[in-house]
Amino acid sequence: MANTASSSLAVPKQASYVQSMSILGILYFLMGFITWVNGTMIQFLKIACELNISQALLVTLAFFMAYFFLALPSSLVINKTGYKSGMALSLVVMAAGCLVFIPAANARSFPLFLTGLFVQGAGLSLLQTASNPYASIIGPIESAAKRISIMGICNKIAGVISPLVIGAVVLKNAAGLEDQIAKASDATERTVLLNSLASRVIMPYVVLAIVLVIIAFLINRSSLPEIEAAEEPVDEKISVTQRTSIFQFPYLLLGVLCIFVYVGVEVMAGDVIGLYGKSLGMSLDKTRYFTSFTLVAMLAGYVIGIITIPKYLSQDKSLRICATLGILFTTGAFLTTGYTAVTFIALLGLANSLMWPAIFPLAISKLGRFTKIGSALLVMGIVGGGVIPQIYGALSNVIDFTHAFLYCMVPCYIYILYYAFAGHKVGQR
Repeated sequence: MANTASSSLAVPKQASYVQSMSILGILYFLMGFITWVNGTMIQFLKIACELNISQALLVTLAFFMAYFFLALPSSLVINKTGYKSGMALSLVVMAAGCLVFIPAANARSFPLFLTGLFVQGAGLSLLQTASNPYASIIGPIESAAKRISIMGICNKIAGVISPLVIGAVVLKNAAGLEDQIAKASDATERTVLLNSLASRVIMPYVVLAIVLVIIAFLINRSSLPEIEAAEEPVDEKISVTQRTSIFQFPYLLLGVLCIFVYVGVEVMAGDVIGLYGKSLGMSLDKTRYFTSFTLVAMLAGYVIGIITIPKYLSQDKSLRICATLGILFTTGAFLTTGYTAVTFIALLGLANSLMWPAIFPLAISKLGRFTKIGSALLVMGIVGGGVIPQIYGALSNVIDFTHAFLYCMVPCYIYILYYAFAGHKVGQR
């Protein structure tokens, strides 16, 4: 019988399995809370630091660039510490990033805000590198998408909540404040208003830092089981049974690019939707909630994934359906305007929902002892969440923003469709 990475695991007993899934659920919730608040932070910092759209989108670039630079070092850390200690350490790093917001807000310094975001991204890079393969290989690889869908629900519930909670604090009466700032009679009054706005971010991020440290301590003291992948994949369907380099798995490398474009379109749908609405002339008091609409649609998709995968849908088939929906909804947003266009962008959350749960396990399948470094390469691909919005920002400065959105999104979905049909098979046989 063929051996795979999953079949050689010492799978924890049911009680340990439930505890592990519960802890992972908490971690995915925290990942979602910190990641999806960026949509609110883009709009907040655009006002507080007096930025244009391209500058405001540096929020996503600074945050996701950490994944690119620190994913591989994170895999080395995980190899040294193991999964549990690595997860706890990641939370402490994220807490440090939250605390950087204190001097950033006091000085109203955009570079310092970007530094704090980069440090938060560094912590998340370590957490992603540990938690995603853990969720994938803690049980049968065939149902990995289902487990990651469950984790995705925790992630996206946090994503729905975080813009509402943080937005209610930092963007309270935002439209009125924008008018006050615009009508300020002199530079001193304007500065006082902007400083007052910037200070709003301190308390929620201090609270968040404290929560992260407490959970890190609890995880480090928990009985979360350690798991190990097989030393080497052996499968009669794989022509090379003794592979000496991660670069001998082309389906993984194509998967890294797939993660890159997928996270790009996910961030566009979740974080840029507010700017898109503003460009359509909608009030900031309304657009600050738009990220939550996208994440509600993603939640619906995750529920569908839990019900249908793998009983009714394979991971690659679900990816094909999602990519097709992405092309259709993006086209719908381009061809319409007003709240109809915003609704189509929010529906991209549904299209994107099952992509990560499908791409990740397809890409790390049968990597064996290369699973951790393969996971790190996939996490590096998350930098697409910073790069694609930058491309959109640059395009929207020279062409209509609706065309810029179309030109950024459709090619990404086409590549995801290719990976779903053929890319994930390259090098498997």
